[in-house]
Amino acid sequence: MQKTYIVVGGSTGIGLALTRSLSMAGHRILVYSRTAEQLAGLSGVEHIALDVVQQDFPTESLPAQVHGLAYCPGSINLRAFSSLKPESFREDLEINLLGAVKSIQAALKALKNTPDSSIVLFSTVAVGLGMPFHASVSAAKGAIEGLTRSLAAELAPNIRVNCIAPSLTDTPLAARLLNSDDKREASAARHPLKKVGSPEEIAALAKFLLSDDAAWITGQVMHQDGGMSAVKV
Repeated sequence: MQKTYIVVGGSTGIGLALTRSLSMAGHRILVYSRTAEQLAGLSGVEHIALDVVQQDFPTESLPAQVHGLAYCPGSINLRAFSSLKPESFREDLEINLLGAVKSIQAALKALKNTPDSSIVLFSTVAVGLGMPFHASVSAAKGAIEGLTRSLAAELAPNIRVNCIAPSLTDTPLAARLLNSDDKREASAARHPLKKVGSPEEIAALAKFLLSDDAAWITGQVMHQDGGMSAVKV
């Protein structure tokens, strides 16, 4: 059965991997993002240009029913707390939290019109595991985890809401942190599974949470982080 999904930020990184996976499964995907080059040739994909921070969500582009929404934009703003200005916190909140709020509110009617719909958000391992230089992004992603649990309660039983908290993943957003063999090896070594996560691995979990196979899962923050948050080796 073909379903309709919204992937905000679906043209790069984890969002692109999710869009590709949903496309291969025969679904219709509305991708809201600033660019569309990577979407060429993907079946069932419709691109709607959107800068989720700067623009209002184009509600006129939404269908009457939506089976699931994934909000994928994020930031990696790693700086010493003493050098962070309020604007840095505000920018991280805009892209991580307020963009998600804007997207969910825009799609809420279509999600409510669809039985057993689902929302997937993204946090970071750094929320549950204190890490230096992560104050701004951890604060923003911590808000996402709170939003996940609150909406899961408020929107039950018709809409499931879950969150994935990855560790560093090999995406364009993380390119400067993985742009040499030494950096890549050091990052892999920090994880019990001794590897850096791939966008396809994270997207596989997101696809599962959007699907009917996850019909009895809501309000969860799932730590897909190579064991970093739970295992010490």
